[in-house]
Amino acid sequence: MAARSESNLQLVHGNIRAFPDFPKKGILFRDICPLLKNPKALTAVIDLFEEHVRKNYPEVELIVGLDARGFLFGPLLAQRLGIGFVLVRKKGKLPGTTVSVAYDLEYGKAEAEIQEDAVAPGQKVLLIDDLLATGGTLFAACELMKKLQAEVLGCMVVIELQELNGIDKLKPQSVFSLVQY
Repeated sequence: MAARSESNLQLVHGNIRAFPDFPKKGILFRDICPLLKNPKALTAVIDLFEEHVRKNYPEVELIVGLDARGFLFGPLLAQRLGIGFVLVRKKGKLPGTTVSVAYDLEYGKAEAEIQEDAVAPGQKVLLIDDLLATGGTLFAACELMKKLQAEVLGCMVVIELQELNGIDKLKPQSVFSLVQY
């Protein structure tokens, strides 16, 4: 299993492209499009997440995906685990009664929201997204889960940009990342 996991990690890492100076000068953008295009690489991502969850969080009841790339990985993982998937979206994108939380972005503010009945009090959840940078969006999603009285077991991302220290903002939550830069 360890050899397979290492092989999967190499496949994932090899399918992430770097674009310097995008979206602006000084930023090294990590592009997951090749990972999504390659079915073996995408399967490797879900295999690695599934292995982590089954080993560490067998009690998980729901996967919570963050707008928008968490929607790419979350449903696949939830289906594998035989559990549900719910969305955390940008403000104004969900119908019905919602709960929202404001958070800071690098250049301004934003709001994240979830449908009021998406998560039950006490429900055990894992949050998933493609990238952990400054931690603002994942932190906001954790705050939403607190508002709904869910139990956050941890957070999972494909890529962690370690130099931005987003993991510090999420403490005491655990964060599992497949690839670190």
